[in-house]
Order: sequence, then C-alpha cells, then structure tokens
Amino acid sequence: MEVKKIWGLSLVFITVAAILMAVPNATFAQVDKKTGYASVNGLKIYYEVHGDLDSEETPLLILHGSFMSAEAMAPLTERFATSRPVIAITQRGHGRTGAAPGSLTYKKLADDATGVLEALDVETADVLGYSMGATAAIAMAVYHPERVGKQIILSGTYRRDGWYPEALKAMAQMTPEMFAETPMEAEYKRLSPTPESFSTLVKKMKGLDAEPYGWPENDIRAIDGKTMIVVGDADGVELEHAIRLFELRGGGDREAAAKGFMNESPEARLTILPATSHIGIMARAELIVDLVTPFLEDDIPPMPEGFF
Repeated sequence: MEVKKIWGLSLVFITVAAILMAVPNATFAQVDKKTGYASVNGLKIYYEVHGDLDSEETPLLILHGSFMSAEAMAPLTERFATSRPVIAITQRGHGRTGAAPGSLTYKKLADDATGVLEALDVETADVLGYSMGATAAIAMAVYHPERVGKQIILSGTYRRDGWYPEALKAMAQMTPEMFAETPMEAEYKRLSPTPESFSTLVKKMKGLDAEPYGWPENDIRAIDGKTMIVVGDADGVELEHAIRLFELRGGGDREAAAKGFMNESPEARLTILPATSHIGIMARAELIVDLVTPFLEDDIPPMPEGFF
C-alpha cells in the first residue's frame, strides 16, 4: 500500500481512535460541565468547561488535533477533570466552531485559544495539545506567554521539519475525496454549523501542513513554563526533534545524571511510549494522565527505599 494511502487511512480513524480511548467500564467522579461559545476574532469558538474555574487549581486547556473536536478529547478531559478544572475548545474550522474565513495558521490558533481564556476570565492555564493542537500550544507559549503555564506537547513539533519527510509527503497528498463517507466526515457534518464545509477544511489543513512554520531556538528556550513532551517510538514526529525540544526546554539534567537522583521537579520531562504510533498515542489516555499528572503537580521524582 502506498504511503499516502496508509497515512490517509490513519487520518480517517483519528476520531474513532479518540473516542475509543475511553475504557468502556471506566468511571469518573461526577464533575459539573458547562458548554458555550466565546466571541473571539470574529468567530464563535465552542468550549467546554469541566469543573470550577474559581477553584485554587490551575485550569488545564486541551487543544485537539487535526479534524478532531473538543468532544473527541473526552477520554483525556474527563480523566484530568477529576483533579483540576479543564477547558476543551474546538478550534477554528472544526466541529461546533465551524468554518472560518481565511487560511489556517498556528498564530491564529494560538490567538483563538488565548481569546477563549480571556473570555472565561482565566488569567493563566496549563496547556495540553495533541498533534496540531500541540504545535498550537507551543505557539501560545511563544506569542502569549503571560497566559500559559506548563505545556504538555503530545506528538507535536516546533518546526515543520520535525516531521518525518514521508509524513509530510503524505500530508501534501491529502484530498477531500480521501475522506468521503468516512466516520471523520460524518462526525464533522454532525457537529458543525457549516456541515457543507468539510472539503474546505481539508484544503485548509493541507495548507497549514504545508506552511513552513517554526520558531527560533532562542524563542523556544525563552518560554517560561515547564514542558513535558510525549511521543510514540513510531510517531510521525522524529525522535531527534522531540529530544531537541526536550533539551531546549531545559531537559537533560547533568547534575542529576552525576548524582543518580533528582531532588527537585525538573524543568522538562520526556516520555517515549513503546510500540506507539502517531494515531496510537490517542489510545493511551489512562497512561498519559498517569504520567502527566505528577508533572502538573510539580511532584519531585520518587526515590526507591533503601538506597540512602
């Protein structure tokens, strides 16, 4: 099977995989949920708020990937919401937010997400993004540092060349016809106020994927908040790129390496999940929450008993 068909078929199952992230028998503490639309940059951006934004916990903002929606991130949203308030938004062109004029850019996505925080009177939020949403999270930290605390980057890049060339080639070959009569197209039409615009979204996503985006390494170093990077060992993101992002964000503690232990929460954390692809990472919601929660809570890495 050709690379473009493999990638295309994988894209078709993103929404399905995201829904299937939830364990059928999993139960979560009941958390108040409200939904609404924030007027931002001439758009009405759909959002969900899980929990109490007036609590003492820093809210977690969740940004979905390409062709997804706030609803598709529910397996992560519902798990995180048991311990902190969570905001999930549907980004421009997608789902309940619907079509938006002009091209898609990461600057626009970052501005939109920041605008939702402003509309909700949230001064600062930690931000978790997946794929497209992960790069949008980095863009938020660069363009709106005052609004962003910690960042969790799931299968995302800070430069376009962080993707394997084969993945970029396949993205460039996407067409609306590849999605015809797929669950992804059906879900878009079910949620969107502009159901006829799915083919336009495909074309705009193709344009976003082709955009030579990226930020200078000095800008990435200058981000204030701590960062956690999560990728699969068979991800579309090159492992060298993920490691470089980890280093730029302060990872690679040589003092801890020399001592053999850590006595404070590190500036950056890196997780490479075994036997996990770009799409497959979306089937690991429970594991991701278990790994990310100590990062959000600034836990000091534990030491085994009996060493000292």
